[in-house]
Amino acid sequence: MTDVTSQGLHVLTKPIGPICNLDCEYCFYLHKDQLYGGGERWRMSDETLEAYLRQTVEAQPDMVDEITFAWQGGEPTLMGVEFYERAVELQRKLVPANKRIQNTIQTNGVLLDDRWCEFLRANRFLVGLSIDGPAELHDRYRRDKQGRPTFEAVLRGLKLLEKHGVEYNLLIAVNRHNGDHGRRVYTYLRDNGAHFVQFIPIVERRAVGTNPVSSRSVQPEQFGDFLIEVFDEWIHRDVGRVYVQIIEEAVRAWLGLEPALCLFRRQCGRAIVLEHNGDLYSCDHFVDPNYKLGNIHDRPIIELANGDGQVRFGQDKEAALPEYCRQCDVRFVCNGECPKNRFIKTPDGDTSLNYLCAGYRKFFRHVDPTMRMIVDEIKQGRQAANVMHRLNAERRAKKKQVPYVSGPPGRNDPCPCGSGKKYKKCCMRR
Repeated sequence: MTDVTSQGLHVLTKPIGPICNLDCEYCFYLHKDQLYGGGERWRMSDETLEAYLRQTVEAQPDMVDEITFAWQGGEPTLMGVEFYERAVELQRKLVPANKRIQNTIQTNGVLLDDRWCEFLRANRFLVGLSIDGPAELHDRYRRDKQGRPTFEAVLRGLKLLEKHGVEYNLLIAVNRHNGDHGRRVYTYLRDNGAHFVQFIPIVERRAVGTNPVSSRSVQPEQFGDFLIEVFDEWIHRDVGRVYVQIIEEAVRAWLGLEPALCLFRRQCGRAIVLEHNGDLYSCDHFVDPNYKLGNIHDRPIIELANGDGQVRFGQDKEAALPEYCRQCDVRFVCNGECPKNRFIKTPDGDTSLNYLCAGYRKFFRHVDPTMRMIVDEIKQGRQAANVMHRLNAERRAKKKQVPYVSGPPGRNDPCPCGSGKKYKKCCMRR
């Protein structure tokens, strides 16, 4: 039997279930409260907490030298800082001395205060903060339960993280509204101090109607163009300064390395989800009765993760890949992306093509020449930033080149002297 945990297992834990203090329109997890009865107590008990921590440690192979505990929701800060203080104390008792402890927490940032940030810094938590760009883009879909905008509260949380020196990355949900503003979103966040950013495409599938997705969903080529705008800004200014997750994944693929993200791997299944009561599911996007593996109070995580159902779940990602994808020139980096987005037709009629295919194909083809240059630098033991310097030098040289035209230049033509100014603003005056 395949050992899913042989290379390490990632458990995404939801101690508060789907409960959140915001009401983001595109959130796919809010309705998960329907999986449980109306009287459900949406808080992880200390018994479940200890079982989760102990079993996660036991599920890791000897080769793993760092054990990650990932906290999400809903909004995980609703559990209160005391819950995580207990978690950290238990981790220190359970994790062997020869292994490092890493905690990550995904938050909307609204509840962050000095006490929270002091705790996060002291215990080296990596914080993922959700923000969709400047206020007018962020507030379109990210509002609280009263329908009020949340940007200022999120920005306040971000500034607190910076004040206390907490390591963080930013998660941007790319949707129909901000999807036309790739460069604007990226530069805004970069200019406000971001060093690590992730772009998550919003794809909300509809069960009825002629349009397969909601009006909030990013369009395939819109997503590709968004990423291209980000890349073109990054490659000329930010190589080595800002880390963009999908660009890092592209570099890994062109180097021939295993993807870090499950959605780009040939097979998945090593990232499972634990609900507040100990229920274990195949994936964050498949928290559904059909993909419930069991409960950790009945069977340990290592048995559930290595069970036939989860093994099959991971293998199906590759087995169900359409022939159209298998012949694609960017299959080596994409691998059909996440199965949750595979619901449109290929040209030959297969109904399991990824909705975002056109966007990913456009983006990966766009970056291909530059990726080859970056990989060459890395293989030669040099810095990837050398590519940035080379491209900028070529751009400056190109600006100085003025094509020959017969007769005198027009008033608004580039000046023949190569200054870069218009003729009327330069030599025409002499």
